[in-house]
Amino acid sequence: MLPNTSRVRARSKEPAPVFAALGCVTRLELISRLSDGGDYSITELTDGLDLTRQAITKHLQVLQRAGIVNSRRVGRESRFTIRPGPITQAKDYLTRVSDQWDKSIARLRATVEQ
Repeated sequence: MLPNTSRVRARSKEPAPVFAALGCVTRLELISRLSDGGDYSITELTDGLDLTRQAITKHLQVLQRAGIVNSRRVGRESRFTIRPGPITQAKDYLTRVSDQWDKSIARLRATVEQ
């Protein structure tokens, strides 16, 4: 049975996979390196890190599954670029939650101060 298409679309905008992917210092470093908008090979992304190419590849796969990174083949190598959309959506989610907390705290303060 095929999943409900609207449910699949709604799930794809959930921030949880993005937050899970961002929960690692190495992946944050990779995002930082990619954030200039360039495209990089695994070799270029590994430069200066104390990790193997295989380890970097696994981290890039996690970022790719979360929709944060795109890859494309150029000859025999893969080139990686950042997709800022999912990170922006996660930021917007955090802003909404923060606003909700601010409103809740304001209501609590008003109740307490009465």
